[in-house]
Amino acid sequence: MFTSLITPPPAASAPAHERFLHLVRLALAGGQFGKLLLSGPVGDDADVERLTVRLVELRGEPALSFLWRHRTKDVTKNHAPEAGLAEIATLLGTRFRNAHLHTASEEVQFAVSRKGRETLRVTRVDGAETPAPAAHDKAKHRPLDMAHPVWSALGLTHLVKGEPALVPAMARKWKQINRFVEILSSAVEEAGLQGPVPGPIRVADFGSGKGYLTFAVHDWLQSQHLQPRVTGIELRDDMVKLCGSIVDNEGLTGLRFDQGDVRTQAVQPLDVMIALHACDIATDHALHVGLQSGARVIMSSPCCHKELRPQMTLPAVLRPMLQHGIHLGQEAEMVTDSLRALLLESQGYRTQVFEFIALEHTSKNKMILAVKAQGPAAETLAARRPELLAQIAEIKRFYGLREQRLEQLLAGH
Repeated sequence: MFTSLITPPPAASAPAHERFLHLVRLALAGGQFGKLLLSGPVGDDADVERLTVRLVELRGEPALSFLWRHRTKDVTKNHAPEAGLAEIATLLGTRFRNAHLHTASEEVQFAVSRKGRETLRVTRVDGAETPAPAAHDKAKHRPLDMAHPVWSALGLTHLVKGEPALVPAMARKWKQINRFVEILSSAVEEAGLQGPVPGPIRVADFGSGKGYLTFAVHDWLQSQHLQPRVTGIELRDDMVKLCGSIVDNEGLTGLRFDQGDVRTQAVQPLDVMIALHACDIATDHALHVGLQSGARVIMSSPCCHKELRPQMTLPAVLRPMLQHGIHLGQEAEMVTDSLRALLLESQGYRTQVFEFIALEHTSKNKMILAVKAQGPAAETLAARRPELLAQIAEIKRFYGLREQRLEQLLAGH
């Protein structure tokens, strides 16, 4: 299909960008192309953050899909393979300093330094072509059905010999989604939302983005013969329209997407509140909405911890460690999420903070999971409330913290 893309290999002394482009062509021609990520934008277009290139099929023909990630929006443009490769060639080193090619067997990294020096590094993917042991030949159980047409509409799957198959570049995303649903299923069971006569389960997913998790929650609830009332809430209008069109095209009921901001969201009764990758204090606002709405399950994956770091005065014993910026940032993140967990416990929730998927799949891998305690567990937490509040006060005193947003919101400030 792509034999026309193959060109004679460049000489070993050829510029790194020429050798990189040749490897991209070979990956496409050999059916090994996973995805291409261009990052480190240069020039005047500071709004562009990165570009992701994937192989897709349009009207039965292969195409390269360019997803331009801007600070406030995503823009997708599709190109014929040859035209797409020409576009990539013009972008290397001029619009983006770095390029990362993922193939089935290799990872290829291209970079241009600020002084214009080009480098190319090829790394073999461990175990790329090694057959799995016989004991692991059985496919892993996944809570979601890959044949559901929404996954094709979202670009997660495509047809291979007439059967739905995962797009190779989306394997990590698919694993993340399924892992999230596994955690949700356990939380829903613990919260007692499944019976004995379950009613509608009301879910809000704040910052739903392209809707992967929102569709997954709806799909899983239906598969459990529950009554989903799922709403994805997203700031970006183009994402809302994209997801809404999929809902309409597939005739899905009990699922909708609205444009909105968690910080100004009207409180309505909820059973499950989800907010993954809500930046900085947006996480606190989302947790507060979950508490106000009476959600039995609160799931949050926080990121971009900025509020506490400038407030922190370093205790003398910690200064030798926290003089390093990376350590101070990690400490501020740990303190922030520890305070959030303690505040949730003080409100009667059994709370865990854990790594919900390995770092190799995403750098934003922390989960705060809170499930409303019931029965004796609720009584135990209520009795511990003075102790929990004292712990919060002591942590703030130790680090010289003046304020934390979730605590302020709970106090009505």
